[in-house]
Amino acid sequence: MPELPEVETIKRDLFPIVTGQVIRNIDILSPSALFDGTPDALNADVAGKVIADLFRRGKYLVFHLEDDKKLLVHHKMTGSFQVTKGSSAPPNHTRAIIYLKNGFALNFVDPRRFGRFQLTGPVAAVLDKLGPEPLGEGFTAGYLYETLALRNVPLKPMLLDQEFIAGIGNLYADEILFAARLSPKRLSSTLTKSEVLCLHTGIQQVLEDAIKHKGASLVNYFRPSGEKGEAHLFFQVARREGQGCMAGCGGTIDRITFHGRGTYYCPRCQK
Repeated sequence: MPELPEVETIKRDLFPIVTGQVIRNIDILSPSALFDGTPDALNADVAGKVIADLFRRGKYLVFHLEDDKKLLVHHKMTGSFQVTKGSSAPPNHTRAIIYLKNGFALNFVDPRRFGRFQLTGPVAAVLDKLGPEPLGEGFTAGYLYETLALRNVPLKPMLLDQEFIAGIGNLYADEILFAARLSPKRLSSTLTKSEVLCLHTGIQQVLEDAIKHKGASLVNYFRPSGEKGEAHLFFQVARREGQGCMAGCGGTIDRITFHGRGTYYCPRCQK
């Protein structure tokens, strides 16, 4: 966390506040929040610039500036933006603050300190390496079938590969595989066309539902308003170890460590 639904929610909440607004300055309170460069250099590059657009690419939040430079923010495990106005004190664990001339402050709150800011030119190589957006027009069942057939990799790590599909993280991968009734251990090249269609539908439905519920607030994720998301209240397998399967199969949700990641699934539904 945050994964695609959380970053998309943050983007939608911040969009009307930041687009067309001028950055007064950025206060980097923790130098580790910068991917490279120095706080002074970053501030010199962005102060006085208009935020022409705000968009999401995979798990990245991208501030597109008027000079075509892009300020990338990766929230990593615990990052989120909290909006304040005027002289309000920043929340605890604030690592960076983007001050706008309209009086708003975008406080980047990150208890685990893994989140990063990175300023790039018009072409951001890190974004170009990402796979297709799972909710975009280019992500079709045909693309999915052809790509899976070329690989002989278990489905769970395949879904987490950001160069294969952008934005899916650990918990939503579990939810997607349950929705498609596919084992996380299933090899990608063995899927039939009908199974790939179920997987494609599961990917889009799980992510769209999570966005509708404003993301999942399991531990540290909050919306910019300070409100929690509610997507976790609808999880079918993630974080439900030892509980009964919600598909009514009579099975129990299990948790295993698979390819180094905690993985939740129903052994009865997802053989």
